Amino acid sequence: MVTGLTVRDAVVRYTTTEGDTRRPPNRRPILSWVPPPRPKPGATRTITAVDGVSLDVGPGEIVALLGASGSGKSSLLRAIAGLEPLASGSVAWDGADLARVAVHKRNFGLMFQEPALFPNLDVGANVAYGLHALPRARRSSVAAEFLELVGLPGFARRRVTELSGGQAQRVALARSLAPRPRLMLLDEPLSALDRALRERLVEVLGEVLRATGTPAVHVTHDQDEAFALADRVAVLADGALLQVGTPAELWRQPASAAVARFLGYGTFLTDADAATLGVGRPAASGLMGLGPASLVLDAGGVRLPVRAENVRRGYVSIKVELPSGQVAEVRAPEATGLDAVGVRLDPDAVAVVRDADPTAR
Repeated sequence: MVTGLTVRDAVVRYTTTEGDTRRPPNRRPILSWVPPPRPKPGATRTITAVDGVSLDVGPGEIVALLGASGSGKSSLLRAIAGLEPLASGSVAWDGADLARVAVHKRNFGLMFQEPALFPNLDVGANVAYGLHALPRARRSSVAAEFLELVGLPGFARRRVTELSGGQAQRVALARSLAPRPRLMLLDEPLSALDRALRERLVEVLGEVLRATGTPAVHVTHDQDEAFALADRVAVLADGALLQVGTPAELWRQPASAAVARFLGYGTFLTDADAATLGVGRPAASGLMGLGPASLVLDAGGVRLPVRAENVRRGYVSIKVELPSGQVAEVRAPEATGLDAVGVRLDPDAVAVVRDADPTAR
């Protein structure tokens, strides 16, 4: 028997009305500007946001939809929620098709970038808002239980206008989980927060979802967030699903050069590079990708010329030139000030690209 969420060959399309694309006079180039033709009134075009995506989410599993802006990840999440109609394909829960099930009857929790708390209600009343099925006498105790679960014990009587951004998102999470949804859908709920707070709340989010056994689909463009939170990660681009796997599988064996580049493997070794660094090619058609931790400073290693040194958050990025002329990164605790440095390759930090086109470097 099929359990959990099943998405099969999902397609989401939008029809948009063309607008006037001409730039105003103060934005036009001074020379040789020719205005584009006006679109005919009512002219429309169809955009495919999700193109034949299939995905499963099992009981208690957290799956991250990872992709750049415009990849289709939010459109897919909205289709799962029932907020967007499918042009074709299906969304099912425990094998039952949800095509004719209204949004509010799917028993899916929703959490977005904005907490959308009710300002006229205190924190406890916000959390208890969806507990209509419970007796009134039980609602406040359940709200208190979930506030404690998200790390906000004793906040029930607080006004929501007195909360920080992180506290407001914790309250929104407690409100979404209190009715005990069978699936949580999270659309970049932490993206508006600063990095340090976002990293802390990713841990809280994972702990709470696993403590309640709630499966989840989490949309994000942040690779660190996806890898820290999810059991499996689905990489999307241009509406298509490129790869699904555990964080370790994606990091060590990206399915294509496109996935590897998105994950941060910006340099692919040529035969000359591999020979200089003392490694062989994995296969005649394979590619080896270097990530930010693939090369390590080693005084006894291969000496490579330094092209730049830039201070980053907590480390110095040293750009070295490989025999092929490509530039690769070595991370160090401090600047070296040298024209050349010794490096060695860490084989555990190299990606072996599956099914790679050998010309895709």
